[in-house]
Amino acid sequence: MSASPPPPPPPDEQRSESSQNIATAIAQVSEHATLLVREEIELAKAEVTEKASKLIRGAVVGAAAGIFVVMALVFALVGCAWLLYYYLPGNAYTYFWGFFAMAVILLLLGALAGLAAARAVKKGAPPMPNMAIEEARKIRETVSSGSGSGAAATPTRATPASADSDGARAAQAVAPAEAEG
Repeated sequence: MSASPPPPPPPDEQRSESSQNIATAIAQVSEHATLLVREEIELAKAEVTEKASKLIRGAVVGAAAGIFVVMALVFALVGCAWLLYYYLPGNAYTYFWGFFAMAVILLLLGALAGLAAARAVKKGAPPMPNMAIEEARKIRETVSSGSGSGAAATPTRATPASADSDGARAAQAVAPAEAEG
């Protein structure tokens, strides 16, 4: 009893099998590309939302700084009015020192709020999705280098630098999608 190898499949069967393999591979590549695009869109949305919220916070603190400065100006003007009243003949009261002290306090608060607003605006501007752009660049490099060698490479996912709530939610939303792919 000699074992003979099974006969080779007919050429038509080999062609249909290889075309099915190619079609399956193309479908998988299409699905993965769609998944990557969706993930990049979600990452970009999360980044823009995070930066826009920083800009809004900066604008609110800047408005508060403006209110402090305007109130300081009001108190300074009222103090000057009392000072003028003090120098006019007939009065010995010195109420103006309280107004000047309040003006100085409000100016200091306004300066602190202005510095905090400038920092918040500087951190948030411009609201560009830098991580999504970097990730798209990595994917493009991986695809272009992978197509030449035929090797399947997996791009690395950039993690948010800060653990803000929007960025953390975006990272958590992307992680399950990567596990599926």
